[in-house]
Amino acid sequence: MAPADLPGQMSSTSPEGFRSGFACFVGRPNAGKSTLTNALVGSKVAIASSKPQTTRHAIRGIVHRPDAQLVLIDTPGLHKPRTLLGERLNDLVRGTWTEVDVIGVCLPANQKIGPGDTYLVGQIAALPKKPSLVAVATKSDLVSPQRMAEHLMSIQALEATLDVTWAHIIPVSAVGNDQLDDLADALVSLLPEGPPLYPDGEITDEPEETLVAELIREVALEGVRDELPHSITVVVEEMGLRADRPADRPLLDVYASMIVERDSQKGIIIGHKGSRLRDLGEAARHQIEALLGTPVYLDLRVKVLKEWQRDPKHLNRLGF
Repeated sequence: MAPADLPGQMSSTSPEGFRSGFACFVGRPNAGKSTLTNALVGSKVAIASSKPQTTRHAIRGIVHRPDAQLVLIDTPGLHKPRTLLGERLNDLVRGTWTEVDVIGVCLPANQKIGPGDTYLVGQIAALPKKPSLVAVATKSDLVSPQRMAEHLMSIQALEATLDVTWAHIIPVSAVGNDQLDDLADALVSLLPEGPPLYPDGEITDEPEETLVAELIREVALEGVRDELPHSITVVVEEMGLRADRPADRPLLDVYASMIVERDSQKGIIIGHKGSRLRDLGEAARHQIEALLGTPVYLDLRVKVLKEWQRDPKHLNRLGF
């Protein structure tokens, strides 16, 4: 749902000067965008993986403050697409840029600013109507103060070379919880005044089925070889509380399919005599129970959908 599609504002009783609006984090794959989103929201709404290019949806996480409501949109990393899925994900990223009030550009401190970063910032600079820009030097816990100083100077230099203006440049560590409050303050300061957009306490507008599917995919990504990540997607076929259980002993039934592109990939996920699939299922079940606070029965299958990343019919069916 785009910001313009929101079902009206929640309340007109917010305090004077209350701000609300949308921000998104952008950056190369694995720049720390999802980890940062989860840290600011204070709960896991986006999957964070050591594998690059794992975010596939624009996930909204909602930060509630006495003075503001900040809606963070976690987007996929802009990348050179090799499939139709890649092209559609890039379109999703660019579409999000036109809808937000602020863009936080994530530039990891442990990597030098490279062609991918300058391309990304150049694309934002070319927007007809630019949102406010905040440069976020992520992963500050991984570098020395001297290296951070060099990195911040390189970020500053992008203003002249790419014709952009940083409203703020902020080093942060989501893992070390360093300067996250400063980042949240900076983002909020750039939002328009207005009432809250979502009910108090709501941390995401994603359906539970989507969050569950993403958790299963996250577990799968960490458990399989490097050649598989982009080939895996997860669909929750059915999910609901089991009817014959007493209210004090609920059980949530989840029937999900992990979808891959080739039979050989199916074999990798299932493992010897099903051992890897069992391990993935157990790890995913624990994650889902932690997220939803309910005991879970997880029925996890593996299906092959040939070349699904390149087939428009398959992509449409899978919601891309």
